[in-house]
Amino acid sequence: MTNQSMPQFPESYWFQNLDLPTFPKLQGDAQVEVAIVGGGMTGITAAYLLAKEGRKVAVIEAGKIFNGTTGHTTAKATAQHGLIYDELISHFGEDKARLYYQANDQALQFIKNIVREHEIDCDFSEEDAYIYTNSSQKMQSLIDEYEAYQRLGIKNTEYLSEIEILVEHKAAIAMRSQVQFHPLKYLKHLVEQLTKLGGQIYENTTAVDMEEGDQPVVTTRDGHKVYCQQMIIASHYPFYDTKGFYFSRLEPSRSYVLAVKPEKKYPGGMYINAEKPTRSLRSVTYNGEQLILFGGHEHHTGKEKNTHQYYEAIEAFARETYGIAEIPYRWSAQDPTTLDKLPFVGRYSPTVDNIYVATGYRKWGMTNSTNAALLLTDLIMERDNPFKDVFDPNRFHADPDVKKFISMNAVVAKDLVKGKLERPATDPDSLKNDEGAAVMINGERAGAYRDENGVLHLVDTTCTHMGCELEWNNGERSWDCPCHGSRFSYKGEVMEGPAETPLKRIAENS
Repeated sequence: MTNQSMPQFPESYWFQNLDLPTFPKLQGDAQVEVAIVGGGMTGITAAYLLAKEGRKVAVIEAGKIFNGTTGHTTAKATAQHGLIYDELISHFGEDKARLYYQANDQALQFIKNIVREHEIDCDFSEEDAYIYTNSSQKMQSLIDEYEAYQRLGIKNTEYLSEIEILVEHKAAIAMRSQVQFHPLKYLKHLVEQLTKLGGQIYENTTAVDMEEGDQPVVTTRDGHKVYCQQMIIASHYPFYDTKGFYFSRLEPSRSYVLAVKPEKKYPGGMYINAEKPTRSLRSVTYNGEQLILFGGHEHHTGKEKNTHQYYEAIEAFARETYGIAEIPYRWSAQDPTTLDKLPFVGRYSPTVDNIYVATGYRKWGMTNSTNAALLLTDLIMERDNPFKDVFDPNRFHADPDVKKFISMNAVVAKDLVKGKLERPATDPDSLKNDEGAAVMINGERAGAYRDENGVLHLVDTTCTHMGCELEWNNGERSWDCPCHGSRFSYKGEVMEGPAETPLKRIAENS
């Protein structure tokens, strides 16, 4: 199962040789002006901005800060988000498409300015971003996207018949002067500034419930309460969902990254292809040497039993293009996409005016999360923001929302029924070390994983969010939900929401 040329276990490059601060668990009730649930890029940036405005802020993080999608990104800070602008014009018109670009470009300029103003050492470099294709079927799409750039007045763009990377291609479009950086070094500085301004951060503090009202209240798993005047839900996937029904309006998907020490020199720049499977490239520095981050192979969470195949496919691509001297790291990331591909940033519900949400970045989180923080800060400070209607979570578009909503939730219903009817044939005793599968225990479906030491871990595979049956993810050694994207470790611990409660452990023996 495990390819010996890459690490046996997933581990993100961004956490290496990085001394991150740690914060206490919330031990009692707290009173603040703004409570922020989620310690990723959105939550930390918003907390920093609000603390600068003089607000008393607390960030509540279920695990360690940065440990979610933020710590597993490829960290391309760019307004070039794949083939999106021609599609946005088609669905929403030029005005909204232009606002989407302007919001993300403003976020990009904010990152540039913060890094320069504070002289943050975060491996920052301005790079050109490229979308390329080697598919005759995608050539017209690439031309249409470039023409959309011109219609929207996007400057510093170019249509190219050749680019420098050693990947077969027929054409490309460039967006100049974008940014790549080390997201955790960048955010570490914001955390330092936030705490100097009096901001509080609580790690290992899981929010499980919320009360609305003039004084919203967040309740943690330990029963402690955080009282506030305003709240931001920035937990990647909204932890509280009684009114927004975000679980039915977000589609979770995973993608994969290899950090490769190449045999051939990389020319610089950030690249992504137009066709499927996705191929993404950018460089980082590792022990004074260059690594290439090869990413791609997006798929719906919980729908693939053999996820390790995607690492292997990316490895084959890396070997064919730049050669492989070493693969120090591999990891994966998860991000939800909204029905119309525009993030949800704004009021959590039309009936609630002091609780806000940010989610649905479609794997372009560096600028979308920064834009979300800027937008939510303006809303809380009661300032006008030109982008609020574009990202309003309570918007509704007949095209493409209705068809997408019906088809997506029909699939969820099908997955729910399918999982309940499945009768796994695997015998737990047949599992080899480092192998997992759905099994039958006492006539009930269960999840089994035999670890490297031969210890068998058994859990109930019913997702604690809405009862779907989980599938084994062999690339990450996790149990993943095909309905709404919740993920659990082989021991049953929550790794990704919307689930909040761990899986029931059935047994553990040698």
